[in-house]
Amino acid sequence: MIRLKKIFVTSALAFSTFAFSQGTFTSNNYPQSYDNQNANSAKDFGSTEKLMTAKELVDININSLANDAVLRNANWGFVIYDPKTRKIVSSYNENTPLVPASTTKLLTTETAIDLLGENFRWMTQLEYSGEIDADGVLQGNLYIVGSGDISLGTNKAGAASYRTVVSDFISEMGQKGIKKVNGDIIIQTGVFKANKSQKLPENIVWLENGNYYLPVGSTYEINPANEKLIAKKSNPFAENKNYYYISPYIGQMVYADKFEGHGLITKLPDAPAYLANTLRATLLKSKIPVSGKVVTRTTDPTPEKREIITTYQSPTLGEIIFYTNQHSDNALAEATLRMVGFQKGGDQSLESGRSVVVEHLKSMGFDTASLSYIDGSGLSRNNLVTPLSQVKFLTSVMDEKFYKTYFTSLPVGGQSGTLKRMFAGDGYGQIFAKTGTLNKVKTLAGYMKTNTGKTLVFSLLINNYAGSVDQVKSKMEQLLQPALNL
Repeated sequence: MIRLKKIFVTSALAFSTFAFSQGTFTSNNYPQSYDNQNANSAKDFGSTEKLMTAKELVDININSLANDAVLRNANWGFVIYDPKTRKIVSSYNENTPLVPASTTKLLTTETAIDLLGENFRWMTQLEYSGEIDADGVLQGNLYIVGSGDISLGTNKAGAASYRTVVSDFISEMGQKGIKKVNGDIIIQTGVFKANKSQKLPENIVWLENGNYYLPVGSTYEINPANEKLIAKKSNPFAENKNYYYISPYIGQMVYADKFEGHGLITKLPDAPAYLANTLRATLLKSKIPVSGKVVTRTTDPTPEKREIITTYQSPTLGEIIFYTNQHSDNALAEATLRMVGFQKGGDQSLESGRSVVVEHLKSMGFDTASLSYIDGSGLSRNNLVTPLSQVKFLTSVMDEKFYKTYFTSLPVGGQSGTLKRMFAGDGYGQIFAKTGTLNKVKTLAGYMKTNTGKTLVFSLLINNYAGSVDQVKSKMEQLLQPALNL
């Protein structure tokens, strides 16, 4: 609980009592009851503030906001933590489990970079079996051997498009002298064998989520043009309106970026299958006949001898995590969760990924007793975390060798990512944090560089607030502003 020092002069005490009774006192956010105050009153506020320390101003802001119309009936928690002293600087409800929204990605991405390394890359190889005869006919099969590249074909984080990957594959086939394929195109998908049993994470509210799809297993001749739309109402909360539907190939819910009444631009549920079918179609258009079809093999008890034609490398995991946190990319976060499950448990499933993340957090000393980790992106309202456990986690990351890469992945106040439109004034270039947004949930957790040269860690989780998103964002900025002088 907040304890204000008993060193204020009488005027300061009188001011704080007045502030508590009236709500917030920042000049551009005060209640309408202040509208009739004269200019001299405003000057008095400023002079009184000078009598207080930065911590006292933070504490007063917390008490004031607790009675503010936007937060009065909200469930929220806040903590500022000093990583050097390992002590709380200021806090409010710091031990209350709250819905973290996309600040969940802090846990997912840190686990991945710790367990796999920031320079980890996924390889997608094009191979062939059999022999290439004098006429350039491959008497054998083409193989696409994937490793679960979570960025394949997305154009995200520097990843190549499907068109570019296919073009490179065909170019390298030409270097090998292949003019015809007398065989199949085989997708080696052992990595994805567990995905067909995937279930959606708990308590996902689809109408409020703008960027989510569930990575799934192999499908047959997938074609985005064949997807059937079942929800014609756009997402009312997303900046980019999206549409949800069930894939006829997999019976799972995915979503489309755009619907114009005649076609869909979709998030593909099966990257390897789409890559293989695109390769086959492009080969045929390029007058390179393929006699067989696309075949999926999750296991191969009698593997053929194969030669590598070429290998496509993904961006580094560090680059992918940078993109994920800057853009709050739910698809990459969910795929990352499943990939750590596969890399450490041999099972690329939601359950395996969650188990790996939770065990990793336990090894870091994370307070998992109050943690509910349901998905990798933070879309589930069943996710719960305390502000105090978040700041202690972020503090422990500062000692890791990959901290610089992890820190750089966070949006910067007023400058980049999902914080570009916040902290345009105070806090510009000083707040480095992950944002989170669901309907009536707004969160922020990360680091701040103070005006005195300190690095502090903070978590601010607000659930069930009143008013608009812009109003609660303004309150968040108001709460953190005096902390910049700590």
